[in-house]
Amino acid sequence: MNSLKLPAWMSGAGSRALAGPILIVMMLAMMILPLPAFALDIFFSFNIALAIIILLTSLYTVKPLDFMVFPTVLLVSTMLRLSLNVASTRVVLTEGHNGPDAAGKVIEAFGHFLIGGNYAVGIVVFIILTIINFSVVTKGAGRIAEVGARFALDAMPGKQMAIDADLNAGLIAEDEARRRRTEVAQEAEFYGAMDGASKYVKGDAVAGILVTIINLVGGLIVGMVQHDLSFSEASKVYALLAIGDGLVAQIPSLIISTAAGIVVSRVASEQDIGNQFINQLFSKPEVMYITAGIIGGMGIIPGMPHVAFILLAGSLAGAGYLLKKRAEAAPVLDQPAPVQATPEMEEATWQDILPVDTLGLEVGYRLIPLVDKNQGGELLRRIKGIRKKFAQDIGFLSPPVHIRDNLELKPSSYRIALKGVEIGTGDANMGQYLAIDPGMVSGTLPGVPTTDPAFGLPAVWIDASMREQAQAMGYTVVDAGTVIATHLNHLITSNAAELLGRHEVQQLLDHLAKESPKMIEDLTPRLLPLSVIQKVLQNLLIEGVHIRDMRSIVETLSEYGNHTQDVNELTAQVRVVLGRAIVQQIFPTGNELAVMTLDNRLERLLMQTLQGHGTDGASLEPGLADTLAMQTEAAAQHQQQLGFTPVLLVPAPLRALLARFLRRTLPQVKVLSHAELPETKTIRVTSQVGGQL
Repeated sequence: MNSLKLPAWMSGAGSRALAGPILIVMMLAMMILPLPAFALDIFFSFNIALAIIILLTSLYTVKPLDFMVFPTVLLVSTMLRLSLNVASTRVVLTEGHNGPDAAGKVIEAFGHFLIGGNYAVGIVVFIILTIINFSVVTKGAGRIAEVGARFALDAMPGKQMAIDADLNAGLIAEDEARRRRTEVAQEAEFYGAMDGASKYVKGDAVAGILVTIINLVGGLIVGMVQHDLSFSEASKVYALLAIGDGLVAQIPSLIISTAAGIVVSRVASEQDIGNQFINQLFSKPEVMYITAGIIGGMGIIPGMPHVAFILLAGSLAGAGYLLKKRAEAAPVLDQPAPVQATPEMEEATWQDILPVDTLGLEVGYRLIPLVDKNQGGELLRRIKGIRKKFAQDIGFLSPPVHIRDNLELKPSSYRIALKGVEIGTGDANMGQYLAIDPGMVSGTLPGVPTTDPAFGLPAVWIDASMREQAQAMGYTVVDAGTVIATHLNHLITSNAAELLGRHEVQQLLDHLAKESPKMIEDLTPRLLPLSVIQKVLQNLLIEGVHIRDMRSIVETLSEYGNHTQDVNELTAQVRVVLGRAIVQQIFPTGNELAVMTLDNRLERLLMQTLQGHGTDGASLEPGLADTLAMQTEAAAQHQQQLGFTPVLLVPAPLRALLARFLRRTLPQVKVLSHAELPETKTIRVTSQVGGQL
């Protein structure tokens, strides 16, 4: 048989979801619609029961977050009492002349209980109850909530740092750290909400006093003017109703105010309030004996109630004796516990070996706001932009940057690591700006001299107030987040070849296979293994050649993969195909290329070095290498003075050898082969290397 599926609003969860709206509608109805006396009795009884439930729940909570809905409960219960005050006032003023039971049995019973036949005493007692609620309980709970909210917010950064420290030390897992962070945030929100909700309770106490006065004065006027009652009759009836109405509202208010004070004043513990009272207040027999002696001594003083004091002293002495016997018996009962061996340390497993992050950023604790999502975390947004721009410019998606704090670093320092090895470090002062000297500034600035961590330019840390002045003097002014982001972007771009692992290469090919599946199928693994393709792409990235045009690269590898699997030869062929993009990257504008070339004698000498060795095995003699480096450096400086990019144009067989040699000594020099130049470009030789050999 097919089971009958109930609508969502008829199910258990749906009915619970309707409880809130129904309660709000009910409170509005009580303010607007007249209620019979029997309905008032039901609602007043429910209000008292709700207050007792709230008090008992607060007593049995272990920590404040176990009763997280308490601030909302305070607001709803306060509005419920105010709605009942409005409804009862309407009944008291319209039906009060008919007798004390006109507003219901609950108000009448509370009025008789408190007044007890003496209206003056009843009014005084009611005022005392109200003052206790307003001046002591409510005011104290509000002050505790205010201080608790302040301390909770001040302690948030320290608690979050402690959680991150435990996570970095391996004491807790990522899920546990996330749970603790959420708990810290919820605790701060709870105390903040309690600070605000306590103001509702305070206002409710004031409203109770005013409503009682209005009921008393208004009842006298209505009874005497509209119903021709004497002053004594009107006072008798309306005083009982007004005080009964006020008491039936003030007692639940006092109970809930006490519950609020209990929740915000308790210290975090694994025990509820009852267990804490018994275990901490009545746990020392010495305290019981001393108290029994003092009370017994007071009991024998002439004029004191001897029986009450001596009876209480005997009870306290007996309780102390029982506590002492229990403490003496406890070690015997707990004797087996020390015999139990401590659990052995678990054996190491392969799960203990954590993978090394490809890219890592560690920051000192003062830089945590830059990487904390809860505090804005502008650096997180910039890192996302860096990865996106890197993918668009270079041609593949870099691994994510794993960010953590490191308490071993200086507070304002950061560290960038590649596969667990430091590749860059620097300082970034929060609240200050780094003024970088690009070489054309008009003066100096007061501050802390330093060096731009990304490009090594002279710089100075300045206050925020001097930012506009520094810009007017020609400085490039950036904030702390930009300093870190620029340094990270520079290092990621410089180490692009190491970031291109086999996983990234496979993702590149899979991405291309979505449009040209046959092209990838013909290339790998049929012609070339994935490792050869990876090394070719890494060779291109090492020399700053982007790999965005993967279609041309794959087509070239497919064409020449039938003849060779030599990585250098395949790289050279790919560079020829990408020649137009390579030249465009070096010379963005103009058709004339200002280049450096080799002297004929040096060129022949280098060609002889290559013969019989190949590109991989060829090495330059120390004397020739030093001379070549010095003359290339001089020619490169001449090119830069002329305003040109230092580019060395060489025959195709020499390109790989010279590029590898100059990469370490003169990384700013680009080495091109004749085969890589587009036919549309013209060449102008401005310097020659090797003329002094």
